[in-house]
Amino acid sequence: MDTGVIEGGLNVTLTIRLLMHGKVSKGESVKKMREESGARINISEGNCPERIITLAGPTTAIFKAFSMIIEKLEEDISSSMTNSTATSQPPVTLRIVVPASQCGSLIGKGGCKIKEIRESTGAQVQVAGDMLPNSTERAITIAGTPQSIIECVKQICVVMLESPPKGVTIPYRPKPSGSPVIFAGGQLTKLHQLAMQQSPFPIAPNNQGFQAGMDASAQTGSHELTIPNDLIGCIIGRQGAKINEIRQMSGAQIKIANPVEGSSDRQVTITGSPASISLAEYLINARLSSEATGLAAN
Repeated sequence: MDTGVIEGGLNVTLTIRLLMHGKVSKGESVKKMREESGARINISEGNCPERIITLAGPTTAIFKAFSMIIEKLEEDISSSMTNSTATSQPPVTLRIVVPASQCGSLIGKGGCKIKEIRESTGAQVQVAGDMLPNSTERAITIAGTPQSIIECVKQICVVMLESPPKGVTIPYRPKPSGSPVIFAGGQLTKLHQLAMQQSPFPIAPNNQGFQAGMDASAQTGSHELTIPNDLIGCIIGRQGAKINEIRQMSGAQIKIANPVEGSSDRQVTITGSPASISLAEYLINARLSSEATGLAAN
């Protein structure tokens, strides 16, 4: 796609909201991004396992800042690969948050628009079937090479500018976790990498949001995890809040087996498309990791 369309004809003020997991650096790197790109960059406060990064400004500034964030993510993956036995580097994966009222235009009739974006950019794109908790926004997961992701986000922005949100948008605000979440550098990336090895990222979209006109028989599979009894609580959360959130975000079905007498572990079965299994596993590992590092820090 001709980027001149964005940088020329659509050089308006844009806002992109990114949903990040783990510790987001607020120091020198963010200061450098602000100065070099000219974009306004705001990182949500709070002791949350997730942070919202808001980029605002003219399109040229936004995409400059966005490119810098993706470069940083790729650096983190590369540095985590140095001690890894994995032979291939997992793709850069990020999530942007958009009003649910714009998702229809983004998916297009019978899924034609999202298919076109996938084919022309080479990026994997998945629109969550459900809205994020307590909001009217949905997450869009994008994976691929840095260049394909940037191209993909540019095309998403064009669609969003052409189809403004309808009604009132309730923005997603990540909830604070019970204990401080401290991630060691690259730790999340390694977990993500493990999840990626278990099953490839979107082979076929199988989220409810895609069913219209798409191949509903997209392959589903299941994957089993073993989780220590003393950590199962942090996955389930108060009154099942955490596990429901993971189900909602990943689009996968998650069943936790009853405790077995004499066993110190619980069996967790994740069912869904390869993409949703991978994302559910990633989110479960992120919860376990935050619990372990939180305990280590106390």
